[in-house]
Amino acid sequence: MRVNTRLAERLEKVSASVTLAITSGAKKLKAEGVDVISLAAGEPDFDTPDYIKQAAIEAINNGFTKYTPTTGIPELKKAISEKFRRDNSLKYEPNQIVVSCGAKHSIYNALQVLVDKDDEVLMPSPYWVSYPEMVNLCQGVSRFIKTNIESGFKIEVSDLQRHISSKTKVLIINSPSNPTGSVYSGDELRSIAEVCAKRKIFVISDEIYEKLIYQGQKATSIASLKDDIYNLTITVSGLSKSYAMTGWRIGYLGAPQDVSDAISKLQSHSTSCPSSISQKAATAALGGGGDFIEKMVVEFEKRRDFAAGKLDRIPKISYTKPAGAFYIFCNISKSGLDSVNFATRLLEEASVAVVPGVAFGDDNYIRISFATSIEELGKGLDRMASWLK
Repeated sequence: MRVNTRLAERLEKVSASVTLAITSGAKKLKAEGVDVISLAAGEPDFDTPDYIKQAAIEAINNGFTKYTPTTGIPELKKAISEKFRRDNSLKYEPNQIVVSCGAKHSIYNALQVLVDKDDEVLMPSPYWVSYPEMVNLCQGVSRFIKTNIESGFKIEVSDLQRHISSKTKVLIINSPSNPTGSVYSGDELRSIAEVCAKRKIFVISDEIYEKLIYQGQKATSIASLKDDIYNLTITVSGLSKSYAMTGWRIGYLGAPQDVSDAISKLQSHSTSCPSSISQKAATAALGGGGDFIEKMVVEFEKRRDFAAGKLDRIPKISYTKPAGAFYIFCNISKSGLDSVNFATRLLEEASVAVVPGVAFGDDNYIRISFATSIEELGKGLDRMASWLK
């Protein structure tokens, strides 16, 4: 029986964010003057570089404040095309590129044009919280491929093959991963690509954390491996994480021509174009920023190692060190609490905010972000250690 006939039926399958209570609780405590340490942030704590800000200011002063073409201004699409060639060994012409209001929007657009009612979308679990909800909004069906800490939270080809059915339409790959920080090697992606190409399964490759990789590793774009998988892949990235531009809301994708044309049509009737000012800032960002990104990666790796050292001394916590992004996915099952109770009590009793793992598909875990200062990390993890005792 339907819960509320006043609203569209498809919304009944969409869950509210389970992190909302934690976030609201943390804000409430801060407003009351409590010294809350947040290890929940999903964005870099670095400021957007000045040269990017200056490009936006110039755009405003020059009156560049009107509508732009739906899929993005030509100079930005050219810069993205050059970035794909330079960084990802991918040849996407500007007419294959769609600029959207964040990488999340790009993924949503891709799912909307690919997924029909009851089509199945495969995704590794743990997964980013919004993937299954986006699939629900397409009236598709999410199929989760369970991974574990022993496999580094990466899917095996045998697991992928076992989950494929006649209704499988799309596989979502997120490397580096939110929440686990796992990074697929070129060989691992090549094996996955062979299966998807053989079965004609589309791949949405979420590469938003592509620049945030540690120990000298480099991300591989699955679409760069072979023509047959290139023709089935939608490559998604953006500027939020690499350039500390979360609030500017610029993401983009490269796709086969028929897919990018369909996404352009969809976007023309939803958001129209992204912010004109943000597009000018994004064009400037892609023209530089190497030193900024390099320094940010060095700092994040330092924080990762610092946090790992702290976690190693907490008996009831286990984890695998992330190869990318800025999260550590921690197993808290030895605490005897599920992730929501763990996160709620940790906030209320020790004033530390973390994200419950149930939001990502595993109730035995919490996600800790090291996108905060060493000082805050130290205080937060010390409080957690004392609280667990």
